[in-house]
Amino acid sequence: MRIGDLARETGVNPRLLRYYEEQGLLASHRAAGGHRRYAEDAVTTVRHIRALLAAGLPTSVIREVLPCVEGPGPELEHCAAPTLREQLDSLDGKISALRDARSALADILATTAPDQAVPPPDADQDLTARGGSAPLAAGWLAGRPGQRASGIRS
Repeated sequence: MRIGDLARETGVNPRLLRYYEEQGLLASHRAAGGHRRYAEDAVTTVRHIRALLAAGLPTSVIREVLPCVEGPGPELEHCAAPTLREQLDSLDGKISALRDARSALADILATTAPDQAVPPPDADQDLTARGGSAPLAAGWLAGRPGQRASGIRS
């Protein structure tokens, strides 16, 4: 499959496909004329990459867990669990730090301009309701919006 065909099939810009290749996420071989050629399963691989990116994983981590991906879902084998747990813990830490920073900034604003004070965010509010990327990760399958990945299998 040529890069233009893969781009059309996945909706991903050819420049981004080349980037995935540079990052070791996508493999190609060169045809006689020097043009990139991708295997037919490259469409599925690109969809996996997009889903994992939408889940907030950097390409270096995706490169690490991509061998643990199976099926169109993607189903993740247990080998991905430690890395995914580490990434989730890291996100939780960042969320906590952002909440602390927001609270400190809101306090400063309340002191500086009491008429512009902001209420604290609703702790029970779902992050996806505020525009998080979870809906992208959940509905990443082309033609199957809203389908969620099944998770990790042991």
